[in-house]
Amino acid sequence: MTERLLVVGGDAAGMSAAAQARRRREADDLEIVAFERGAHTSYAACGIPYFVGDLVPTAESLVARSPGEHRRRGIDVRTRHEVTAVDVDRRVVTVLDLDAGTEHQETYDRLVIATGAQPRRPPIPGIDAAGVFGVRDLATGIAVRAAVDAADDRRAVVVGAGYIGLEMAEALVRRGFEVTVVEAAPSPMGTLDPDMGDLVARAMRSLGIHLHLGEAVERIDVDDHGAASAVVTAGGAIPAGLVVLGLGVRPDGSLAAAAGLDVGDSGGIVVDDHQRTSAEGVYAAGDCVEVFHRISRRPVAIALGTHANKQGRVVGINVTGGDAVFPGVLGTAVSQICDLEVARTGLGEGEAAAAGFDAEAVSITSSTRAGYYPGAAEIRVKLVVERPTGRLLGGQIVGREGAAKRIDVVAAALWNEMTVDDVMSMDLSYAPPFSPVWDPVQVAARAAVSRLGRE
Repeated sequence: MTERLLVVGGDAAGMSAAAQARRRREADDLEIVAFERGAHTSYAACGIPYFVGDLVPTAESLVARSPGEHRRRGIDVRTRHEVTAVDVDRRVVTVLDLDAGTEHQETYDRLVIATGAQPRRPPIPGIDAAGVFGVRDLATGIAVRAAVDAADDRRAVVVGAGYIGLEMAEALVRRGFEVTVVEAAPSPMGTLDPDMGDLVARAMRSLGIHLHLGEAVERIDVDDHGAASAVVTAGGAIPAGLVVLGLGVRPDGSLAAAAGLDVGDSGGIVVDDHQRTSAEGVYAAGDCVEVFHRISRRPVAIALGTHANKQGRVVGINVTGGDAVFPGVLGTAVSQICDLEVARTGLGEGEAAAAGFDAEAVSITSSTRAGYYPGAAEIRVKLVVERPTGRLLGGQIVGREGAAKRIDVVAAALWNEMTVDDVMSMDLSYAPPFSPVWDPVQVAARAAVSRLGRE
């Protein structure tokens, strides 16, 4: 008899799971139905700032596989359909057709929840005014792009200085806006240690972005037409014709929680290493779940497309009788802020201390290429290591072109629980156009070895 797999959410994790399941089981053996409340599937949310900034010309450029393409591959994709409830005892979901306004129920043998993350939207007065945008999905990205294209008032305020906030700030500068970034923390990019975040702040100011650090938003002023006109902090009112919220995201585990599934302190759905939830036959993947951090050994919520796609693949294998494991994360992330490349992996200083490690941090300044070679630029590398073992706990990199992808060396070392002695001795490539004779990561590892008294 044909089994039935239902997927809730049509982006990275959900459609990766559906596609992997279809590769393993034929349509006459497994029916796959995917529900997506938006109009798009399998799109690159991380590319939205570049679409807004006109580096990517069309929204369609960000779509890896359309609903029609999925359907041609044997997956029944139903866009503009929102799953509003799950009954795990009866193995039934309630589905709202957003266009028709009607509800119906669907049965399942296996269910995948991939509801993603919700942008943080605090209850600030005026936050629901016209001209205030949260970047949640491709549809909201299209709305921001349209507002940018049509704007007469070329003043924008970005609230929040995380990855999305700063990438949106850069996009707006590229589009000719006067941009102000408001951040409650004392330095931008809270995933970086403050000393590394200060380098990002300096680069932003050099590009003409106004930074209001250590200032929380008190309200958004609204004009007589119901549109945002200014963002107000303790420091005063900042005029704005456009406001973008970049306050980060939280896992959208509300559907699972209402169904009685276990949800962690972060709001993320609790899953095991096979992506199984606490309910029989129900799996979850992507930004809506908690994941195991390989260094802190604790559950965390980290919204990254790399994790979502890999977890989706694991789910697709396991719902079709396989035995795949998702081994955890390091939180490796990379971004370009103005002409600065920023990367991090593992634990920062504060995170290492909170996880109970006796940690030492070292920072060095080096060059992306041999110093005499044209185009050589400064790179700052910071490593966090355990005392006295020298085990690597985390790394951060800030620099110009050719800097950020070096974080992958640090991530590979972390994944394999290497010490800074090991990293210092690794056989990395060298040629003047690509690196000094000692790669900057190894310069930092050597400094850590010295700091620990191991040479």
